[in-house]
Amino acid sequence: MRFVVALAGLSVLAGSAQAQSVEEFYKGKTINLAIGFSVGGGYDLYARHLARHMSKHIPGNPTIVPQNMAGAGSLRAANFIYTAAPKDGTAFGTFARTTGINPLLDSGATFDGTKFSWLGSVTDDVSLCITWHTTGIKTLDDFLKKPTNLGGQGPSSEPDIFARLYKNVLDAPIKLVPGYPGTNEITLAMERGEVDGLCGISWSTVKTRHAEWLKAKKINLIAQTSFKKVPEIGDVPLMMDQTKDKEKLQILKIFVGAQQMARPFAAPPGIPADRKAALVAAFDATMKDPEYLEDAKKLELDVNPVSGKAIEDLLGEIYATPKDVLKKAGEAVTK
Repeated sequence: MRFVVALAGLSVLAGSAQAQSVEEFYKGKTINLAIGFSVGGGYDLYARHLARHMSKHIPGNPTIVPQNMAGAGSLRAANFIYTAAPKDGTAFGTFARTTGINPLLDSGATFDGTKFSWLGSVTDDVSLCITWHTTGIKTLDDFLKKPTNLGGQGPSSEPDIFARLYKNVLDAPIKLVPGYPGTNEITLAMERGEVDGLCGISWSTVKTRHAEWLKAKKINLIAQTSFKKVPEIGDVPLMMDQTKDKEKLQILKIFVGAQQMARPFAAPPGIPADRKAALVAAFDATMKDPEYLEDAKKLELDVNPVSGKAIEDLLGEIYATPKDVLKKAGEAVTK
């Protein structure tokens, strides 16, 4: 009889939990936002800005607490969100735009990028290769012919990926100097003369965090990683234009395509459908929030949202790339 009563009690509790609304669940809760980079960089700025405004759009108004989780070019944070973070809607994260495709490239990723609960991206973007003004690497022609020391973080980070990509696909004589915690530390190293520059830094980061460089002409904008030139950047050449080889272009397109999800946010796979829908709706609402947009303008942050569905579709397309091309793309960014 006691056993039957206990089972009945558990059934009531289970039914109560299932009947709990999204608002009831989130009321008084804390959501942890894992940032895959160190403090002070572009991803950190975008994430903290989102955290300040998104809470009011989530039913129950939970508190969003940003937590930096730097390591392996944000792969540490991505692996955490995918495998270890609570799958109840109380955690999500942001990581490098190329993280979603890392599993295709034998880069140490242990997840399927198509299975994250993608909330969306604050903007699309273009990344750049830049060098310090005192170096002898001032143009793309210099970059493709003269030895260049570029700062890196770890095998799965964007600075490392793009440095290896251009070394192995375009034969640029690049020496990679890895081990920096984030792009913020790499740029400091560039200013100190430890490295000549870096690749894979977002234009939005350059113009917001390092506007003084542009004004004082402290950096050389070597090339854009994009399908088309961004007028705001000026007549800076495209890496895509540096080869006519069909196979090399296929490899480059995989990484250029990832630029469309420049500041992505994702929750773990398998969170309850109603909570996922609430987080996605809150993200979308935040992108239209007048206060959020006004603050973004003050911080000079680009807001050109990409929906979670669009990210899912993009990754689905990239994951369908022929295996032989993916194999060569993986070799291009790991050798």
